[in-house]
Amino acid sequence: MAFTIKVNGTPHSVDVDGDIPLLWVLRDVLGMTGTKFGCGQALCGACTVHIDGVATRSCITTIDGIGDSEITTIEAIGETPQGKALQQAWLDIDVPQCGYCQSGQIMSAAALLAETPKPSDADIDAAMSGNVCRCGTYQRIRAAIHRAAV
Repeated sequence: MAFTIKVNGTPHSVDVDGDIPLLWVLRDVLGMTGTKFGCGQALCGACTVHIDGVATRSCITTIDGIGDSEITTIEAIGETPQGKALQQAWLDIDVPQCGYCQSGQIMSAAALLAETPKPSDADIDAAMSGNVCRCGTYQRIRAAIHRAAV
């Protein structure tokens, strides 16, 4: 079945089954490998993208549910001032260790800052609670979000 989805401002025509997760369309069909597969059950946050600005787990979001929504991935988040500030804070504070979860972490953090420009520690903890970092860099993630806050 043919679908047209708008990813990072660009329309893409894809010919896939309607029940295929957005994650696999991004990675396997469009070649956008910044969004990672972690658990396939929306439990770890590695696959987080924005759909109309809302942090969404792409591993359980089927392509037939996207419609006219705007999808933003890690590949484009640095094009926004807030995304660029987050990426720079991540580098300044040396947040990543293995780095696998970091695209999902940044996408969740960007959604938080879009809604709450000056988050408290509690705000950050609540927004980031669904993102798992096996390396345990949670304190640095929190510090980087504070640094990037407007």
